[in-house]
Amino acid sequence: MTVLEVLNAATGYLKQQGVESPRLNAEHLLAHVLGIKNRINLYMEFERTVGEAERAPLREQVRKRSEGVPLQHLLGTVEFFGRTFSSDARALIPRPETEQLVEKVLAELGGPNARVLDVGTGSGVIAVTIAVEREGASVAAVDLSPDALALAQENAGRHGVSERIEFSESDLLANVSGPFDAIVANLPYIASEELAGLSREVRHDPAMALDGGRDGLALVARLVQDAPGMLCPGGLLALEIGHDQAARVESLLSANNYRDIKRIRDYQGIERIVIARHG
Repeated sequence: MTVLEVLNAATGYLKQQGVESPRLNAEHLLAHVLGIKNRINLYMEFERTVGEAERAPLREQVRKRSEGVPLQHLLGTVEFFGRTFSSDARALIPRPETEQLVEKVLAELGGPNARVLDVGTGSGVIAVTIAVEREGASVAAVDLSPDALALAQENAGRHGVSERIEFSESDLLANVSGPFDAIVANLPYIASEELAGLSREVRHDPAMALDGGRDGLALVARLVQDAPGMLCPGGLLALEIGHDQAARVESLLSANNYRDIKRIRDYQGIERIVIARHG
C-alpha cells in the first residue's frame, strides 16, 4: 500500500469510530510511525510504499486512538507556546487556553528577575515556558504527584532550564518558601460529580488533575486564601478556571482583600483566566 492509501484507510476507520478530526489524527499517527518529523511532509511521499512492518504499529496506534487514547499520549509529545513538550498519562495534557495564561503572566511580570511559583505544575509547561521566556526569572514549581513532577523535570531538561527551576512535592503551598512576585496556577476545577461525563480523551488525564471537589473550586479557594502569605507586596495571582467560575472566583478574591481583579476571556470568548494583586 502507498502512503496515500494507508492514510485514507486510517482516516476512514477513525471517522467510522467517531474520532474528531479523523484526517488530522491519521496524518499525525502515520507520520509518527514512519519517522517523518512534520506531517505535512507526508504529502510529498504519497507514492511511497508502506510495508507490513510499518502498517502493523500504525494499526495498533489507530486502534488505541479509536478507543479514546489521546493523540498526545500516542505521539508522546504536545506543542505548547511554540515548543515541543513530552506528554503522557502522568499529567494533564496542556490546553491552548493555558498559553494565554502564560502570556498574561509574562506581560504582568515587572522586572527581569522576578520570582515565580507554578502551583500544580503537572507536565511543567507553565514553569518551563516562563523560565525559557524570561532568562532572569527564578522559577519554582510544585505538585502533589511525584509522577507529574518527574515529567515536569524531564521537560525542564528538554528545554535546558533544569538548573533554573526548583521542583518540589507539595500540597499547594504547604512546602513552599516565599515570597514570590507572581503565583500562577492551573488547578483542577471540575466538580467531582461531572467527572463521569467527561469525554473519553479527558478521562485519560489523571483524576487528581481534574477533580476540583464538590463545586470545582476547592483547591482554588484554598490557594486564594493562602497565597497572600507567599506574595510580595502587590504580587500577582493568576488562575486558569472553569467556563462558569469567573464570578465566584472574583468573589473569593474580593473576600480575601485582593485588588485589581481582572477576568480575561479566552479565544472562544469564555472567561477562563482571573488575575489579581494583593497588598
